[in-house]
Amino acid sequence: MTARFLGVPPGRGSCPLTGPLPFDLIYTDYHGMQQMKQHMGLSLKKHKCHIRVIDTFGTEPAYNHEEYATLHGYRTNWGYWNLNARQYMTMFPHTPDNSFMGFVSEELNETEKKSIQQNKVNNMAVVYGKEASMWKQGKDGFLQILHNYMEVHGTVYYETQRPPEVPAFVKNHGLLPQHELQQLLRKAKLFIGFGFPYEGPAPLEAIANGCIFLQPKFTPPHSSLNHEFFRGKPTSREVSSQHPYAEQYIGRPHVMTVDYNNSLEFDSAIREIMRTQVEPYLPYEYTCEGMLERVHAYIQHQDFCSLEPPFVPTNLSRPESAGGSRVPGPLFVPLPNSTALSWASNVTAPAAWPPLSSLRLLVSQEGQSCVETCRSEGFICEPAHFRFINNKEALRRLEVQCDVVDSEVNHILPAFSVLRRECGLQREPLLFSCAGYSPKYRRLCPCRDFRRGQVALCRDCL
Repeated sequence: MTARFLGVPPGRGSCPLTGPLPFDLIYTDYHGMQQMKQHMGLSLKKHKCHIRVIDTFGTEPAYNHEEYATLHGYRTNWGYWNLNARQYMTMFPHTPDNSFMGFVSEELNETEKKSIQQNKVNNMAVVYGKEASMWKQGKDGFLQILHNYMEVHGTVYYETQRPPEVPAFVKNHGLLPQHELQQLLRKAKLFIGFGFPYEGPAPLEAIANGCIFLQPKFTPPHSSLNHEFFRGKPTSREVSSQHPYAEQYIGRPHVMTVDYNNSLEFDSAIREIMRTQVEPYLPYEYTCEGMLERVHAYIQHQDFCSLEPPFVPTNLSRPESAGGSRVPGPLFVPLPNSTALSWASNVTAPAAWPPLSSLRLLVSQEGQSCVETCRSEGFICEPAHFRFINNKEALRRLEVQCDVVDSEVNHILPAFSVLRRECGLQREPLLFSCAGYSPKYRRLCPCRDFRRGQVALCRDCL
């Protein structure tokens, strides 16, 4: 299989393309999608299954389904393409409904790591903020605390004179070329974030160069409901810190997330950082090998051009009794020492990727998404598994009491109401959503296990 990075495929206007395509996959972004729609017309629909959209902030199914988004208030300038949500590929694994593509950060060899550790300056901090505007609005308090302990360095862009927003005690190097920034990070003990930009690559690069990353905790979390930056983006995600991946998947001692408005907490964090020794660290999924492993798995296994056959539990091969008759045993069985159910090992699993051996079926609380539910048990939500739990047998094995079971179009389904004893199954596969939640319903959540350092892949995925 070949993959090329293209903006607009050959062919223009509404005339359909003829002959085989010279590629299998099209990697583009939202702007590329708009161009393709403009130039390809009706041909785009035929080839949409080949598209992979590089998407920084994630696109949730409720925003992706054009009709549903329009009817229910999820319409934005970015979503509504009616793709399979896994065709959107994100830089960080923050939206399990999408595929986590990621990127590659430079990996150091052992000699470089030792050199960095020997040459670290224990009282040197570098601020994550290249634009003068990032230094405005209430930064003086915690910067002064930082200055009490450490020499503060900045890389703020300027043309002729020092930006007035940058305090006089900050040693500003100006906007540095990448290799000079790397050298600065290799000397510094601390890389400190101001809360913006969100989810950039720089914190990973700093941690890979032996820095501790200090970032602000957001209380309440930032989202489209309370923060202008996220307004209009096709996600309801709540961001708990400047870099949630660093907070959740790396954590201490490499990452510290604190309340910058609490001067005692901030002061304590700086003192702890100065006492803490860390080695350069880069998660495997951001190494060259890790990304190639992940993208190779996607290219080999993700196929959005072939229609998935309907999943009918009664058609599955099950164990036979001594008399030769088929025994209707359960599809889902309890996992030892867990509230989750797994796929029964004695039932032939339909062909699927990720394989059904990775499935962990859980029930959310009211008002809780499947993203949160799965994470709370050490799993990740797997949208490809929704079609296998969207049935009465899953409800039955979870001992859900249903007076009525309806099939509807709603991004929180499959789900049920304990109070009303109402159960709902999903009628529109494009709306299977890890992110959806409702204060009145508990959701059926298809979680899965994942490889250490490679959250995109389950243990049996390779």
